[in-house]
Amino acid sequence: MTIARVAIDVPIDTLFDFRVPESTAVSPGALVVVPFGRSRKVGLVIALQARSSVAASRLRDVESVVADAAPLGPVELELLGFCARYYLRPLGEVAAAALPPRLRQVSRRALAATEIPRAPRTPAPQPPDPTPAQQAAIAACLGAIGRFQPILLQGVTGSGKTEVYLRAIDAVIASGKQALLLLPEIALTPQLESVTRSRFPQAEVVAVHSAMGEGARAAAWLAAQRGSAAVVLGTRLAVFMPFRDLALIVVDEEHDPSYKQQEGVRYSARDLAVRRAQLASIPVILGSATPSLESYANARDGRYAYATLPGRVAGAALPRVRMVDTRADRPADGMTQALRVAIAARLEAREQSLVFINRRGFAPVLHCRDCLWHPDCPRCSAKLVVHRAAAQMRCHHCGHRERLPQACPRCGSADLAPLGEGTQRIEAALQEAFPQARIARLDRDVTRRRGALQAVLGEVRAARVDILVGTQMLTKGHDYPALTLVGVIGADGALFSADFRAAERLFSRLVQVAGRAGRGERRGEVIVQTEFPTHPLYAAAAAQDFDAFAAGELAQRAAAGFPPFSHLALLRAESKKEGEALAFARAAARTATRIARGATDIDVFDAVPALLERKAGFSRAQLMVRARARTRFQPFLHAWHDALSRSGARHVRWSIDVDPQET
Repeated sequence: MTIARVAIDVPIDTLFDFRVPESTAVSPGALVVVPFGRSRKVGLVIALQARSSVAASRLRDVESVVADAAPLGPVELELLGFCARYYLRPLGEVAAAALPPRLRQVSRRALAATEIPRAPRTPAPQPPDPTPAQQAAIAACLGAIGRFQPILLQGVTGSGKTEVYLRAIDAVIASGKQALLLLPEIALTPQLESVTRSRFPQAEVVAVHSAMGEGARAAAWLAAQRGSAAVVLGTRLAVFMPFRDLALIVVDEEHDPSYKQQEGVRYSARDLAVRRAQLASIPVILGSATPSLESYANARDGRYAYATLPGRVAGAALPRVRMVDTRADRPADGMTQALRVAIAARLEAREQSLVFINRRGFAPVLHCRDCLWHPDCPRCSAKLVVHRAAAQMRCHHCGHRERLPQACPRCGSADLAPLGEGTQRIEAALQEAFPQARIARLDRDVTRRRGALQAVLGEVRAARVDILVGTQMLTKGHDYPALTLVGVIGADGALFSADFRAAERLFSRLVQVAGRAGRGERRGEVIVQTEFPTHPLYAAAAAQDFDAFAAGELAQRAAAGFPPFSHLALLRAESKKEGEALAFARAAARTATRIARGATDIDVFDAVPALLERKAGFSRAQLMVRARARTRFQPFLHAWHDALSRSGARHVRWSIDVDPQET
């Protein structure tokens, strides 16, 4: 008798045994349909064995094998197992998250790779001649083909990192093998997909992201698995794609926090990409103008190879960065006089401007000037954000909406005013200040409409937009040839955040958004509005000196014992009942302290309410644990997780986030 051990997407961390009928051919990695309770589910066969600990009378048979998807290979299976073990999630849940939704359906029509939308073939353009720095980086990447080697590619914005990727991918395609190119956001996929298709017109290039239709996503999966897709571009979920002969992984903008999944299986696609490269004995290129400090430290300490692109291609100059002191030049509707004058000059010269503010909506809050009332979200510990165009107030955490009041509900006064600025208010102020200018806005409210992102970016590239207003989705990956001015509004808040990564993210955001300016023949200018113009972070950003910033930040991290000099895990707990989440976190702290007793390199911090204490009707609490060595940390986390699972907390939802990006 053959027993299949099957991972099924249920909230139980175990594998389930099923008999394999003699007439059914099953192998590890196969997708199978199995009876489960009163339903049927698609599961993943992890192993085959001759015996089961379950009584033979209780075993049920595998019903069928999913025929149109070949079994996953050993590397994919090991990657899923590693992900489950490292991030403390059931293997069935991890496998389900990795599979396209269509393959998880018991009843469906057969899949075909022909469902992938294909662009018309065009002649390949002549690639540009690489700079000496690019040649050195390309040589480092090509020299690693055929063995495991992480390579940190650090290049200033506009330095031609994409050309290095494409040269390495070209060598892989020429050898008949495959490449995976990971991107942090869906917004970046179409542009890089177009460049890649143009560069390799005879190769099959497929894109994978969550906004695709189920059929197209499943077809891309099959094309990669069968080997017909030479290049796969995708967001974080693409790290699990099956390949026939994967030879290279590229992680673009490797520093981006979007690579970390924030719900369910909280995996880091960047870290899994490195692990996958190790399992497959292939190189992985990690590219960024502002690398994560973890990757930078690995390169500095010799664990990663290190290649740099210190200058822009074609000799283009980096933009001038100017700090405008908002204590002297008071902003009106969010903008200083210096920024307004600079925008007017660009309009006169028929050049484009970008105004960056990382806050959508019209204003962060509405208030009554008479009684100081302001609207709170009834479900979250947050203020409602004014969206004037829709005549609404919205919670950006849970989605709650209310109509804008005509009068104060507390005192009846009609003297209600918005406080602060968002993208909509900046857009309105620009329209009033420059009525002849063509102004476009890009934020999550705009891009909810299908095709809106590409439509606006197309207008910008066609020079049919004079001023672009937007959030961080504009800070990376996009090239605007006529854009010569970037204005940055509202950056100071990150200087005093409780999150130890806030300074790193602010520096990255500033450098990335500054990099949008002056990529053509005309040198760009960046104006940063700040109350702290002499702050060291702004000085390093103005000089585009990542090394100086990283040296100071790493020294602070070392003194405080934060990553990359330690490893963190964050227990998150939430409950509908007031106080229960915090009580659970406090009990979890006592359990963690007991398990870690005698381990001098593991610290258990106090349980505290979450920064956003209430969200969508749930009270939330958290608890941080820290270890100096990962080898000791994983056994501790598993023992702690097992103990908490046995605690029987009935009204509390909880999870342990390993290597959290938001603390």
